[in-house]
Amino acid sequence: MPLNDTELRNLEKKANELRNLCVDTVVWAGSGHIGGALSAMDIFTILYHKYLNIDPSNPNWEDRDRFILSKGHVGVGFAPVLADKGYFNKELLKEYNHTGSDLGMHLDSNKVPGVDASTGSLGHGLAIAIGMALAAKINNKSYKTFCLLGDGECDEGSVWEAAMAASNYKVTNLITFVDRNRCMIDGPTEDVMKLEPFAKKWESFGFIVKEVDGHSFVELSKAIDEALDEETAPVVIIANTIKGCGVDFMENNYKWHYGGLNSEKITESKSSLEKYYNKRIKGA
Repeated sequence: MPLNDTELRNLEKKANELRNLCVDTVVWAGSGHIGGALSAMDIFTILYHKYLNIDPSNPNWEDRDRFILSKGHVGVGFAPVLADKGYFNKELLKEYNHTGSDLGMHLDSNKVPGVDASTGSLGHGLAIAIGMALAAKINNKSYKTFCLLGDGECDEGSVWEAAMAASNYKVTNLITFVDRNRCMIDGPTEDVMKLEPFAKKWESFGFIVKEVDGHSFVELSKAIDEALDEETAPVVIIANTIKGCGVDFMENNYKWHYGGLNSEKITESKSSLEKYYNKRIKGA
């Protein structure tokens, strides 16, 4: 169902709150994978605030939808989303990646409520998600599985092995996303290991491909709705995004794959996020 104006404005407000909380968490941690966390934040927001059938008071509910963050290094963005939903106290974010904290850089499913799989060894998340989706089919369960990959992660051969399996077994209760921010730790993806023609690669592995602006809730919602209705083949949503989205000095800069913020940069980040939010709501 298309987003109405109220839903759209609420999603924009929430995404802004979560981007700010992500910046705060990086500050508390001393550093973090902020660039890819900010590029993925709109995907996190629309899934957790519109689509996922979950119950934070019962994180192990058998019939919940599953979400696999294959690019698990962006836990500094995912942890704020979970805390904001009520899986754990937001105060714990102040201990993110501190010695002894349950909130490690890569979130541990045995320690953090709401995390369906421990990830971050890149290339494994899609295979895990396929297993969960197939389990739902075998057990006649109606839950859906959602998986978010990084584009640099798609250099891993295991991603394509999993994609081949998803197509072969017609895993249509799985929706895959790729955060296509075109940057990875060592540089632009097309300089490090060319991915293009990216959509055609997924098509050749038997996926229906939907390519969208990953910062448009309208486009994301339309693609997700269509993917949920698809019964003939698995769907991948290639979300074209901006590394460091919302913080102007980070945007499209692979050097902000990972970093820390001094007092000056904190102020700049918050100011930039406010300007970015105001620009978005004017267009909403």
